[in-house]
Amino acid sequence: MEKTYTPARIESHWYAQWEQAGYFRPGESGDPYCIMIPPPNVTGTLHMGHAFQDTLMDVLVRYHRMAGYNTLWQPGTDHAGIATQMVVERQLNAEGHDRHALGRAAFVEKIWEWKAQSGGTIQNQMRRLGASVDWSRERFTMDEGLSEAVEAVFVQLYREGLIYRGERLVNWDPVLQTAVSDLEVESAEEQSSIWRLRYPIVDSDEWLVVATTRPETMLGDTAVAVNPDDERYQSLIGRRVRLPLVDREIPIVGDDYVDPAFGTGCLKITPAHDFNDYEVGLRHGCTPINILTEDARINANAPTAYQGLDRYAARERIIADFEAAGLLDGIDPHRLMVPRCDRTGVVVEPFLTRQWFVDLTRETQSDGRPGGWREITRPALDAVRNGDIRFVPENWTKTYYNWLEDIQDWCISRQLWWGHRIPAWYDAEGAVYVGRDEAEIRARHDLGPEVSLRQDEDVLDTWFSSALWPFSTLGWPEESVELNRFYPTSVLVTGFDIIFFWVARMIMMGLKFRGEVPFREIYIHGLVRDSSGAKMSKSKGNVLDPLDIIDGIDLESLVKKRTTGLMQPQRAPAIEAQTREAFPEGIAEHGTDALRFTFASLATTGRDVVFDMGRVDGYRNFCNKLWNAARFVLMNTEDRLEGIDAGEMSYGTAERWIVTRLQRTEQTVNEAIQSYRLDLAAQAIYEFTWDEYCDWYLELSKPALQGDADTPQARGTRYTLVRVLEGLLRLLHPIMPFITEAIWQRVAPVAGLSGETIMTQAFPIADPERIDTAAEAEIDWLQRFILGIRRIRGEMDIAPGKRLPVILQNGSNADRQRVEHHRAALDFLGRLASIDWLGPDEAAPESALALVDDLEIRVPMAGLIDRDAERARLEKARARLADDLARTRGKLDNAAFVEKAPAEVVQRERDKQAETESALARIDEQIRRVERL
Repeated sequence: MEKTYTPARIESHWYAQWEQAGYFRPGESGDPYCIMIPPPNVTGTLHMGHAFQDTLMDVLVRYHRMAGYNTLWQPGTDHAGIATQMVVERQLNAEGHDRHALGRAAFVEKIWEWKAQSGGTIQNQMRRLGASVDWSRERFTMDEGLSEAVEAVFVQLYREGLIYRGERLVNWDPVLQTAVSDLEVESAEEQSSIWRLRYPIVDSDEWLVVATTRPETMLGDTAVAVNPDDERYQSLIGRRVRLPLVDREIPIVGDDYVDPAFGTGCLKITPAHDFNDYEVGLRHGCTPINILTEDARINANAPTAYQGLDRYAARERIIADFEAAGLLDGIDPHRLMVPRCDRTGVVVEPFLTRQWFVDLTRETQSDGRPGGWREITRPALDAVRNGDIRFVPENWTKTYYNWLEDIQDWCISRQLWWGHRIPAWYDAEGAVYVGRDEAEIRARHDLGPEVSLRQDEDVLDTWFSSALWPFSTLGWPEESVELNRFYPTSVLVTGFDIIFFWVARMIMMGLKFRGEVPFREIYIHGLVRDSSGAKMSKSKGNVLDPLDIIDGIDLESLVKKRTTGLMQPQRAPAIEAQTREAFPEGIAEHGTDALRFTFASLATTGRDVVFDMGRVDGYRNFCNKLWNAARFVLMNTEDRLEGIDAGEMSYGTAERWIVTRLQRTEQTVNEAIQSYRLDLAAQAIYEFTWDEYCDWYLELSKPALQGDADTPQARGTRYTLVRVLEGLLRLLHPIMPFITEAIWQRVAPVAGLSGETIMTQAFPIADPERIDTAAEAEIDWLQRFILGIRRIRGEMDIAPGKRLPVILQNGSNADRQRVEHHRAALDFLGRLASIDWLGPDEAAPESALALVDDLEIRVPMAGLIDRDAERARLEKARARLADDLARTRGKLDNAAFVEKAPAEVVQRERDKQAETESALARIDEQIRRVERL
């Protein structure tokens, strides 16, 4: 093996080997195990969320592949309607072109050209992460097969009356001029105002005062609502107000939705521009009035004076006109949640427009008669309630139930050119015909060539095609071999933020079109946050690129990367300063395996992941530890075990102990992975590798390996070293695939094993017959003995290499036997000069003391230390601790600090005080011992 672990040297080599050999493809035997990758946007690059999620899925897939399952990890990408269209449109604009001038067909062709050139970025990045997906089956939501599935689903749902076209409120982006889903809207608190407007009461000299954060929408008001229990306004319900500037009378209505304590208790109702107002308006028979154009200007439904004005320009003029008319009651500063499109940054508008919807609220009985249960959503609810699908962790079922029980119809149309064009055609009279293509429609409806048809301009929401992902990627609507073998899939691994948008819709569509759930379990993981717990975002400058962690990046390149292309360029200086402070040396190379192990170690079920670069540093050291351990083992075992059979070996306590510890680790890891606790699996492997195998067993093996020993004990030690290492590599492979493959290729032949790759070896399963509790007890005693000696060395500042005389007292017969049995190991690991026993009544010299149960381990101090120098060292340490204690006590004695600081901060200071006091007591005892010398 190379002397130094160099991840870049092994990672690209082994991934190419795996992919070329076809190891990622499913076989013909074994129980099926299938995971569908949540399809990333074709425009995307690998961010920390992708890297975390892909690591979790790959661990599960590699584990089940090694456990003998017939595994399929299905890859693919989403066409990402809005994002992709924006990318290509910006390129055209930069070249001085416009998509409208280019035309729809030519523009779509441009997008396909862009996809061919740039669409493989995220796939190549997944390869860098070690993702063992079956690339031969890669799908794209706009490829021919998936497009056929989308058309088939749309046509069937339409013909069953479950898809309809209607006028409803949607989230509208005035820049993109399309409806957008809730997931594409990010709301954040911003500073604004509340404007109080006076609406004159008809046939009265009085007025009602309404409070609004969007004065421009008053042009479309259709009512003023008050709470019917509000005594201030009860007598006015049923009367009318005159809408200022518009000169239209609108009713005063009573509705429980109004909160009497908010604002003035009077709520203007604008059904065409507010989701809640829309529902109130429906209850009171108010006809919505849309006063905005698609680009958020005032339209012809408003008075001429405001027509053509941008919404915010109209706001300013309306406020000025209210003030001039004496109808502006006041303006109050107010912070409110403002919804912005995550693509354009523009404030989205609730907008009344004609769209296509999936009817998720229609109630039918199984025999088709109206009434009973919701046809699409009820089976999806029942599938989780009856246990056909299990959420991990289980608490997410409540979120799932709440959304499905309070669901609204699903807007599936988008005003874009890129996507699955809606398979609907219109004749000159506006009649609608739905079918897979125009030819099918003409044949079905007997329409001759004299009937002119035009296809709907809109495309389908990308979530519509993604909802079919678990079965469309397997060949549906054809009954393919893969569909029958791998559907239902095994587990869906996803974040909680798309339970509504994707998870629930896949369940609905899977049950509707396959009659079975799309997956048996849903593993919900948390979001990746920075070390302070903040959400990672480019605007905050706290984004980390996983490839930068893998490969390393210098500071200047990192600064440039974080400050380029910001939606708010003015933040660049602050982001640059933050980056220079956080990464003064840039980011060092860590390799894929260290990053993957970090993700696994953080993968507690359901909790957000607080990512800290310090942990990646630690796991890079772990890789080095494993690499160096393997080199040690190979140097002591290669060419030393050939031709030796089991009868020529003997195994000491240390060998039986490490084999036992391996069995217990194997049991823990299997249970942890099966319960989706990858953090516990990683912890168990780490502790076994570092603490038990490397720090203890490798050291315990050295006495038997010294010189050219070829004794049965030496052979047994060598065999145990290599076989335990080989088992550990298989145990670790799902989390750290690259380093384990590279080492296994060298270790397996020495261990007498054959095979082309570690990927296809059996995952270790604990053997209860190999657990030796007596050996565990023996080594536990030895470890406590050695750790006691090491603690004394540390406390007394005795050089690690200095051999120590040891005096033992008050030990049992078992202790005496253990000392004798483990004498070689005690001398070697403890660097002991001698071991002597004192009788129970004999006086011991001034010594440093450690205990193993009742056994007293004493190291005489005379002659080991310089009395004056040791006292000076201890006094210096004591002074430092005393200063720390004084500062902590000062804080805790400050009443203002204790009362105003967060409780956890105060408790941290109290814990610090207790620890410092304990350390001072230990120092004082050491000083007293030194003075008695």
